[in-house]
Amino acid sequence: MKKVHIFLRLRTQVGASRYRWVVFGVMASIYFFVYFHRTSSAILATTLMEEFAVTALAVGVLSSAYFYPYGLMQIPVGYLSDTKGPRLTTTVFTLLAFVGTVLFAVSPNFEVAVLGRFLIGIGVSGVYIPTIKLLSRWFRVDEFATLTGVLFAVGNMGALVSAYPLATMVSLFGWRVTFLFIGAITFVLALSCWIFVRDSPGGVLEKSREGGRFATNFRVVVLNPVVWLIATSAFLRYGIVMGYQGLWGGPYLMDVYGMQREEAGGVLMMVGLGTILGAPIIGFLSDKVFRTRKWFLVAAGIGFTFTMAPLVFFTASLTVFQLYAISFLIGLFSAAGPVAYALIKESYPLEVTGLATSIVNVFPFFGGALFQVFMGYLMDTVGMVDGSYPPEAYSLAFSFCLAASVVSAVLILFVHEKR
Repeated sequence: MKKVHIFLRLRTQVGASRYRWVVFGVMASIYFFVYFHRTSSAILATTLMEEFAVTALAVGVLSSAYFYPYGLMQIPVGYLSDTKGPRLTTTVFTLLAFVGTVLFAVSPNFEVAVLGRFLIGIGVSGVYIPTIKLLSRWFRVDEFATLTGVLFAVGNMGALVSAYPLATMVSLFGWRVTFLFIGAITFVLALSCWIFVRDSPGGVLEKSREGGRFATNFRVVVLNPVVWLIATSAFLRYGIVMGYQGLWGGPYLMDVYGMQREEAGGVLMMVGLGTILGAPIIGFLSDKVFRTRKWFLVAAGIGFTFTMAPLVFFTASLTVFQLYAISFLIGLFSAAGPVAYALIKESYPLEVTGLATSIVNVFPFFGGALFQVFMGYLMDTVGMVDGSYPPEAYSLAFSFCLAASVVSAVLILFVHEKR
């Protein structure tokens, strides 16, 4: 109780309307590194292959070690946020991310690096859902969508930093020192969460009373084919993005076009920029102008198809401008992803939308994991030439993404949209 009284005095001095921005600022800062870790492997892939003397498939396994625990932990994190509170949940999970980052930085061999990446995936899985819960407690209903959009933009700024700025830091200080520094920042953020964040403006956790109906709600969700159509489409769509932005885009640009790490990072930054610019525009058009979710997702799938086609058929003959444009368009079309969650929300009764959203949210991360590994496997079937992968290897991997984009769009055609 003493800690609550101290918090209430502090909140009174600052003002509740201002203090909520402190809460949001801390959580958004942590969420920044969720995306940073998600896409950092693209810049590190070639370095890690040389450091640990492993193949593309092995680096795909290392990068995907982030996604499996992230996806699996979404529903448990939601339960912990309801029962233990978002403040405690995010603090503990961010400390796990700190441990994983440091372990990755000091890893003496490939297996330990995979373990570090796995712990990072567990750690950052405890950020998004607790933040959404905090937003619902600290901000008004008519501010919620705006703040989630800002949160999405902050996350993609982390993706931007994991490109050119990370490449520059790795070139100047080495990847191990860079990640030790990131680990130190993560530790400070975990402490900040515990010190400054509170579960509600009153400082008291309001526990969920929905636990007794979980089994019934779960059946309602999984028996509706809409959830599986949208989840599978999201699996494929996000798999494409993470296959390119999260891992193999960097090696592709360096191997095929001879780019330096920093230049490749600059091209990959365009993916994050396209997402940041596209998300609010697509959301506005979906809400206010065309008033549809389904057809924006179909259009995104078609857009992915046309965007991936040049990477398949003109793998080694694209101009630098075209590479920048392709990266930007990949980000732009991925910005339609949040529209899928709006479609889920409108397909279910209010009392089960949270559960339905958390189930769908598992699938994109498995998509990211499996695409990175399978694309690496396809590249290994072609093999290296003079220490790097030839254009044919990347063309084969991108062909897989091209087919996935077609299937992703077709699946949404079978969704019945409710407004």
